[in-house]
Amino acid sequence: MTNLFRVTSPTPPRDRNKFASAGSLLICGLLAGVVVAAASFPAVAMSGLAAKAGSETFAQLPSQLEQQTAPQVTRVFAADNKTQLAVMYDEFRSDVPLKDISVNMQNAIVAAEDHQFYKHNGVDLKGVARAFVNNKQGGDKQGASTLTMQLVRMTLAYSARTPQEAVDATKDTPERKLSEMKYALQLEKELTKQQILERYLNIAPFGNGAYGVYAGSQVYFKKKPRDLSVAEAALLAGMVKAPTSFDPTTTSGYPQALDRRNYIIDNMRDLGYLKPDEATKAKAVKLGRTTNRPGNGCVSVAKNNWGFFCDYFYRWWLSQEAFGKTTYDRERQLKTGGYRIVTSLDVKAQSAARKEITGLIKDTNRNALLLAGVEPGSGRVRTLAANRKYKLDSTSDPENKISSDPRKAAEGIRGTYPNTTNPIITGGGDISGYQAGSVFKMFTMVAALESGLEPSFTIDAQERYRSGYIIDPRSDAACPGTHFYCPGNSSKSEVGPFNMWTGFGRSVNTYFVPLQEKVGAENVVDVAKRFGVKFRAQKDAEMANNEEAANQWGAFTLGVSASTPLDIANAYATLAGDGMYCAPTPIQQIYTQDGKKSDIGQPKCNRATSKDVARKALDAARCPVGDRAQLGNCGGATEPSARRVVGHPVFGKTGTTDDDKTAALVVGTQDLVVAGYLVNPDWAGHTDRMSHGIVNPAVYRTMADYMEGKPEQEFKKPD
Repeated sequence: MTNLFRVTSPTPPRDRNKFASAGSLLICGLLAGVVVAAASFPAVAMSGLAAKAGSETFAQLPSQLEQQTAPQVTRVFAADNKTQLAVMYDEFRSDVPLKDISVNMQNAIVAAEDHQFYKHNGVDLKGVARAFVNNKQGGDKQGASTLTMQLVRMTLAYSARTPQEAVDATKDTPERKLSEMKYALQLEKELTKQQILERYLNIAPFGNGAYGVYAGSQVYFKKKPRDLSVAEAALLAGMVKAPTSFDPTTTSGYPQALDRRNYIIDNMRDLGYLKPDEATKAKAVKLGRTTNRPGNGCVSVAKNNWGFFCDYFYRWWLSQEAFGKTTYDRERQLKTGGYRIVTSLDVKAQSAARKEITGLIKDTNRNALLLAGVEPGSGRVRTLAANRKYKLDSTSDPENKISSDPRKAAEGIRGTYPNTTNPIITGGGDISGYQAGSVFKMFTMVAALESGLEPSFTIDAQERYRSGYIIDPRSDAACPGTHFYCPGNSSKSEVGPFNMWTGFGRSVNTYFVPLQEKVGAENVVDVAKRFGVKFRAQKDAEMANNEEAANQWGAFTLGVSASTPLDIANAYATLAGDGMYCAPTPIQQIYTQDGKKSDIGQPKCNRATSKDVARKALDAARCPVGDRAQLGNCGGATEPSARRVVGHPVFGKTGTTDDDKTAALVVGTQDLVVAGYLVNPDWAGHTDRMSHGIVNPAVYRTMADYMEGKPEQEFKKPD
């Protein structure tokens, strides 16, 4: 870790003009009065000379630096703690201990910046005297700053709290130079030469966005600092003085970088760090002209199809008050805190989801196939995938097609395909979700079980049911000539006695609407809330948060409220979690810069319903996906292939909205629950008919790929 420091002043600040005059006089007196002594007696302590030349003013300068930490790169990994998903940073920097930095690099920086580094006590008096005489005689300007003094200067600049402090830390004035000397003298008392060298190499800038030797090694040579050769180390050491001027990747900088590298190699030879033949060999190495600067943030991982999950993690982080009071503070914490973040993303599940999606629908299709996978019992999000590319500024991307919404198309507004940054899978921002149809019937079943009804509760389902719910008489869903809600079924065969196993298995509307009416629609809405449905759309929220309005929400059980695949995957995971709802989290474990584990992002679970209710509801939910119930008989399935393809006990539900505007399927095991939607994110009123032949295989094949090789695990029976 690069430790920075801040000034601690033991005495009140003096008048700036007086200080400047005193400082100028002191430094001039110091340099002019001791130049001969410095040349003759280099071991004389700077503090003693200062005492002779104006000790009172010098003594009142601050000498202690308050320790701080330089900005560090945060690395984001998949759940395997090996696969790197992204890096987040304001400055590309990652500290390394001196033992992991090539001796070539250590020698090169001394040869470049401070030949007397191991001999002086923070201030090179001979160098100061030489620079003073040279500058007075009109020669090339020399600064005579030691590595320790340069470390002080960079530290003060990095730890500045205001722009003026940053300017004061770097401007070329006698008082600034004098302050650096005193800080340097103090640092040399507190730190060893090795510690000073380590901190210098970890804070120094190397251009092209690289800060510190680790970043420099990565950007220019794509290797670790311990592996730097003589030629590579000399190039990096040469860049510290002027990263822009000595940038080998530019036309003007290349010859200057080459000359300075060779000059440093010669210095390394003259200082005894290299043999003559080693120096000759190093100077013959061809200089590269390219960089390997790593991508920053989620857009850099789009090609690996991790962009949407990365974006979900990023939005989650910005929502956590533990990382700061404002979103700005939280982002700075993420990009400077040096965290190692192990996310919940399962590489196998993500690869499977993306493979199945691309095999069924193209990225350029205006309709979006969205998949989300959640682990029961923890809420950890294991996969988020879509037939879209994650890309910044997608709304103005010329690659994107004009929106399928006629009103937006008339204004030339582009759609979300093939590129988008919208949280189309998880909801948020301007994405409120999509109607998902009959997957919502599960909430009605849970409410009925909570009320004391059993799965065997039977209703004589009609072809069309006249409810007591009042709606607009002009609606197609109203009974002719009335204002009562009259839903029907998708098939005329769905009539007669049905219970929860058979009614859920065949998705009989005229079983679930009267069931909801019996237990109270407001109680069904309450179950959905407890199971994690967010009600992001304003109209939905107004209905859900008003008990009287919720009581009249007759179509709620048929899935007319907007939701997302993540909502539904996590809701069904609550059943597999024995009734424990766990807030979705993208985190497996967060490690702080010093390697300590953080509790932030760990599962937060609460009981949403009883174990008995959850197990009974799950038993009935085995019917729609071709599995066998343990407590009753299914009598039919809306997606019978799921159990056969997955090869493990499964539960779930299909969902379809009016005119097939959405097709949905959720399939779960004890290990994972995957929900998939086929929707048009740009236009809710589209005229396309969404096909279960696309969304259903994507879901159950993803589950099959994930479960391959896992032992078969039966669901628990109710007590």
